[in-house]
Amino acid sequence: MTDKSPTPPDRPDPHLDPSDDTDEPAFDWMKPASAGKPTAGSPAGSAAAAGPAAGTAAAGTAAPSDATTASQPESRADRKAAEAAATGQTNAAQPDAVPSDSLPDDDERGAGAGASAGARPDSAAEDEVERRNAERRTAEREQAAKAKPVLPRVLQVLLAVFYPVILLVLAVRAVTSPLFLWVEYNRPGFPGDGYGFSTDDRMTYGSYAVDYLSNWSGPRYLGDLVDQSGERLFKDGEVSHMADVKAVILSTFGAGTLLILLGLAAVIYLKRRHSGGVRRSLFAGSLVTLALIIGLGTLAVLGWEQFFTDFHRIFFANGTWTFTLQDTLIRLFPGQFWMDAGIAIGSLVLLASLVTLVLTWPTRRRRGLGKKAAGTAKGTDPDAGAGTEATAEAAPAADGTAGSDAEGGARTRHTV
Repeated sequence: MTDKSPTPPDRPDPHLDPSDDTDEPAFDWMKPASAGKPTAGSPAGSAAAAGPAAGTAAAGTAAPSDATTASQPESRADRKAAEAAATGQTNAAQPDAVPSDSLPDDDERGAGAGASAGARPDSAAEDEVERRNAERRTAEREQAAKAKPVLPRVLQVLLAVFYPVILLVLAVRAVTSPLFLWVEYNRPGFPGDGYGFSTDDRMTYGSYAVDYLSNWSGPRYLGDLVDQSGERLFKDGEVSHMADVKAVILSTFGAGTLLILLGLAAVIYLKRRHSGGVRRSLFAGSLVTLALIIGLGTLAVLGWEQFFTDFHRIFFANGTWTFTLQDTLIRLFPGQFWMDAGIAIGSLVLLASLVTLVLTWPTRRRRGLGKKAAGTAKGTDPDAGAGTEATAEAAPAADGTAGSDAEGGARTRHTV
């Protein structure tokens, strides 16, 4: 029979089902891998005995080797079924195990943690930054509140410096007046004029000289004066010197007036804006004045003539302020007059500074410590007295009552 001959109609169909034919080695390759039972000597059996990991490796390495050495090739469906069966057995043996190669190492975990921290900042770090910023802002506000303004301090220093000069100018103005002349010419022990001026003559001519120092008249105010005999009362040198003295006196009075105005402005500002600033400034100024008066008075007592000479050399040129005993200026204003004038100026300044020192002495009451001491004696703080009373009124009594009524509040304050 050839392949082209027709098939007999009575020919039975061949039996093609290999499931019943287990002893036929030719059909082993058609059976699924799960259906076969590995033997102890086979590669699959060795893999199962070694464990899941070895089984997995055997499935990946030994299976292809067996497939290569086998005489019958496997199909793709059989290979997939075998791999699925091997994976199922591994998962069933270790359901919670994770392959070691799938776990990240330390570097990968550190990198992941750094990336996570960089992508999402920690809330604790943000809270710490906010807390530090709040503390810094609070410290800046407290420092700004504690910092004292510069202008009040400057005004206090200027007022303390102005005060001695103002006192000196006022004392000089009190001496350069007809009243001081009258006191000097009429006091006992004042030397008389040996060239014929009476007390009335001295008072009349001296008043002209003193008035010239504080008015706006020119040198003719003294240059045109004549005595009873018709002769000029003051020589040209005397008139020139009195003009120099007038320039110094008017400059001193002008500076004193300006300092007085500035001092009053400083007093008004400190009175309104800086409590206690005026008192502290005047107290410091009085101390400075006392130091100056004591120093200058000591120099004057130790050598009056040298002190008087050095004083004139500061303001006048040499040779313009020396005269003879016959000149009118010496007859009207002898050396005793200038000594008495210096004593009067020093006494007035000393008295004013002592009075100021007493009035501005930093006692506890003037420093505001009297109320605080009284509040401490009563058991309350004067700065927080109201808050203490409120707390005492609101605090519950010892027996547990609230003590909110008026009588209870009175009892609480009395106890405190």
